[in-house]
Amino acid sequence: MNFQKIVKIVAGILGGLGVIFLFRILGVGDDEIKMAAAMGDYGTVSPLITIAQLILYVSVAATVIFSLRTLFGDPQKLKKALISVGFLLVVVGIAYVSSTGVETPLKDGEVLSASGSRWVGTGIRVFYYLAIIAIGAMVFASAKKLTK
Repeated sequence: MNFQKIVKIVAGILGGLGVIFLFRILGVGDDEIKMAAAMGDYGTVSPLITIAQLILYVSVAATVIFSLRTLFGDPQKLKKALISVGFLLVVVGIAYVSSTGVETPLKDGEVLSASGSRWVGTGIRVFYYLAIIAIGAMVFASAKKLTK
């Protein structure tokens, strides 16, 4: 039995379970689910959430496993991937150094620590830096193409 058949069978089983749980939720109705949830009973919705999480975990695991198999199968691809990860870490490092953190009160009454605030700023700066790099690469590639 090849891997594609196994994937199709597992996908069919998970899809069938999802449909069964969905019809179960639709059969119970919104009001009854809300009343049960108010009393702490999430038994109607929990199986659907569990199957969604299972599908997410399986998808992530399959993606990581097959990506790593492909990378370790070709040393050139592995080298390029490691260089790319290194550049990403450099961008994150630059963003972290250029970010500051301030304790911030949240709407729910809790306080975001200075470290947490700094990491939020880092994430925003990484997004901006990568966007600028991507736009610059597109402009450079277009200009290079026009000059040829």
